[in-house]
Amino acid sequence: MYVTLQFSIFMVNKPGVLAQVLGEFARAKINVTAMTMMDSVEHGVLRVVVAAPERAKEVLSKLNMPYNQTEVLCVTLDNKAGALAAVAEKLAKNHINISYAYCTAGAKGGRTTGVLKIADVKKAMRLLQQNHKKNSKSQPVVRRSRSSRK
Repeated sequence: MYVTLQFSIFMVNKPGVLAQVLGEFARAKINVTAMTMMDSVEHGVLRVVVAAPERAKEVLSKLNMPYNQTEVLCVTLDNKAGALAAVAEKLAKNHINISYAYCTAGAKGGRTTGVLKIADVKKAMRLLQQNHKKNSKSQPVVRRSRSSRK
């Protein structure tokens, strides 16, 4: 479980724009950890978590792409039915609202990452850590992204 930056990139809804952004990330050797895309008639919004947020800012500035950034909570989950539901239920019972969430595709070892936009990230982390300690002998790995450690 860790907190990192997520970029919401506002793009014109036409062919090639997503390819351009992802291509520039690739050329800058920026790994995309998680992403989701939403569209409307006029524009699309790409929400993306990357391994190198500072470099991503540089790429987006060079592309002249408007974006917002926000902290999100990334939770490592078993890639099985109900894993994200269990996290959502724990947060709901403690009156912590999830504005939106999405998951990465399953990786080797049967793990996936849930990305959650939560107003009180620190409270959510404390709660999920406490519940993990009660339900598990092993301690979760809790870290902040490199960009947020400054």
